[in-house]
Amino acid sequence: MELIRRIDIKNFNLLTIFSILVLLAGLLIYIYWGTRYGVWYDIGIYSLTIIFVIPGVIGILLSLMEKKETED
Repeated sequence: MELIRRIDIKNFNLLTIFSILVLLAGLLIYIYWGTRYGVWYDIGIYSLTIIFVIPGVIGILLSLMEKKETED
């Protein structure tokens, strides 16, 4: 629950937008492949989708996290 409290929507920036686009690209590739070829359970498309989805989710979380201010 600590992670949820540290996410701040005010930190929305270019990295967040890029991460959302990467996440959507992964999901759209999976949906396109499944509808085009009728294969929803292929390990190859899972592998390709994971390459896009996981960095997208991690990028969104990291870009929205509160920045800790350091005291010098």
